[in-house]
Amino acid sequence: MNALHLDGQLLKLEEIARVARDAAPVQLAEEARRRMEASRRVVERILAEGRTVYGVNTGFGKLADVRISAEELDALQLNLIRSHACGVGEPLSPEETRAVLLLRANVLARGLSGARPIVAETLVHMLNADVLPVVPERGSVGASGDLAPLAHVALCAVGEGDATWHGQRMPAARALQLAGIAPLQLEAKEGLALLNGTQAMAAVGALALLRAEMVARVADVAGAMTLEALRGTPVAFDARIVAARPHPGQQQAAEHLRALLSESQIRLSHLENDPRVQDAYSLRCMPQVHGAVRDALEHARRAVETETGSATDNPLVFVEAEEVLSGGNFHGAPLALAFDYAAMALVHLAAMSERRIERLVNPDLNEGLPPFLTRTPGLSSGFMIAHVVAVALLNEMKLLAHPASADNVPTSANKEDHVSMGMTAANKLRKAVELAEQIVAIELLVAAEGVEFRAPLRPGKGVERAHRAVRQRVARLEADRSLSADIQALAESIRRGDFDL
Repeated sequence: MNALHLDGQLLKLEEIARVARDAAPVQLAEEARRRMEASRRVVERILAEGRTVYGVNTGFGKLADVRISAEELDALQLNLIRSHACGVGEPLSPEETRAVLLLRANVLARGLSGARPIVAETLVHMLNADVLPVVPERGSVGASGDLAPLAHVALCAVGEGDATWHGQRMPAARALQLAGIAPLQLEAKEGLALLNGTQAMAAVGALALLRAEMVARVADVAGAMTLEALRGTPVAFDARIVAARPHPGQQQAAEHLRALLSESQIRLSHLENDPRVQDAYSLRCMPQVHGAVRDALEHARRAVETETGSATDNPLVFVEAEEVLSGGNFHGAPLALAFDYAAMALVHLAAMSERRIERLVNPDLNEGLPPFLTRTPGLSSGFMIAHVVAVALLNEMKLLAHPASADNVPTSANKEDHVSMGMTAANKLRKAVELAEQIVAIELLVAAEGVEFRAPLRPGKGVERAHRAVRQRVARLEADRSLSADIQALAESIRRGDFDL
């Protein structure tokens, strides 16, 4: 597998996934090494001249006015890491942790952090050797970046805390030893260079967004299958209608729906004698709503990808002017707002899906299909509770749609008086995506059953492929059974991309 060379460049979500999920190897580019060496020389000259610079020879946050002696500079960096590594909660997944290591190494590779190349190289070696820090998911307010999560990463790099090596949890010192990686010996500013930044929220959010983009496409597939089962009309997806309101996502969704529904025998069977003028919004407005979700996710993608190629620590070292400037690039607002927006958008996607499930199982709305799609109503409940589960999941998604970024609690003795809550937003988005996958999985399950009641008429070619994909994973509901495993199997298939048709 080709290695990804890091030089501080913008990384696409797919590149992040290639390293995080597929364990693609990573290397530090030679140009990045040269930039890091140049910025380190600036830091060393500052120290030699005795100048006072935040993060180099001062305390941190509210303690920035405290000057630290030259003899204590290395201890200052180690104390910083130890004191900040106090996250709580479940560890990030291995994929998310790999993404954190990747993104943090790439930030250092920009050459604006004043850290030696060995700092970035240690993170790269950990990635390639599958030495993953145990990083609790809670404890970051997203300014000055993801301090607690990134402190756990740095703690592992210096040989303290816990790590996993090839999936086995152990003390970090042991994991590094087994992998043949020397613990990092931090010098002035390097602890801060590892901690300031948004890479934990960016890592969690990036992987969640890829899943969100997938479930948005599969929602088209499930919706098209439902439309066929309900004998709806694709007229509302006509290219002329969409062109009259040319939002990019709407155009993409409509084109996808038209392709899924092409050559439908079910549609032809009721084309001439259908008394209905228009379908319900959950069917008719799929391009508008699914498309708006696509546009929201695209906005979030741009925010994350911009962040991956950004210097987000503080202070930053500018070699040409030999200046070290304090700023606020660590603030997570661009990501926090984007993740909240994405979570809200997914609620609309899931709500449309839930409404379509209701129409499939409700005999007052489902165009002659049996109640709850069971062959023995009363004796059997069919998909009655599958719909109830979808409603329960949607309710939880609505709670998760409350924006984390709307909150603010000042920290660090009011020095950090406005924070982003970006890590909370990223964690919420991850959960919202999981719930959306399960709701759309339920729609696939129920819609596939509905289409079978229209046999021998065949649905559109894309829907037919989707139906086959459902049946390869779950059997038809001949009699009542537990549907939990079926829902989970389809949700996992959505995540893998099996329904990206």
